[in-house]
Amino acid sequence: MKHNAEVQESRHDGLKWAVVVALVVVAVVGNSYFDDQAMLYRVLGVVAMCALAAGVALTTAKGRSLVELARSSRKEIQRVVWPTRPETVQTTAIVLVAVLVVGLVLWLIDTLLGWAMSGIIG
Repeated sequence: MKHNAEVQESRHDGLKWAVVVALVVVAVVGNSYFDDQAMLYRVLGVVAMCALAAGVALTTAKGRSLVELARSSRKEIQRVVWPTRPETVQTTAIVLVAVLVVGLVLWLIDTLLGWAMSGIIG
């Protein structure tokens, strides 16, 4: 029974995506058509049409899976053990020192190669 409901919903997904595309097209064309109106009204109209299009898109199967992905991502982020401030400062200092050392080594190699090439070329 559940499979039939999914097939029924997926059959309407094409129509929903067509509505989404139509809403975005109306927003773009409407923004161009009403170019003599104040920018604020045009921006509000485009935002409203895009919000409506997003609302319709979220009712499709892919939209629902996107919402589920966002929920599971939020749960996963809550499980992350974030570093403490001292750990962050220490790691940042290590990275800065490593960058400085590599920069100095590359500068030294560049200087020596430049000196060698000027000695060869004359």
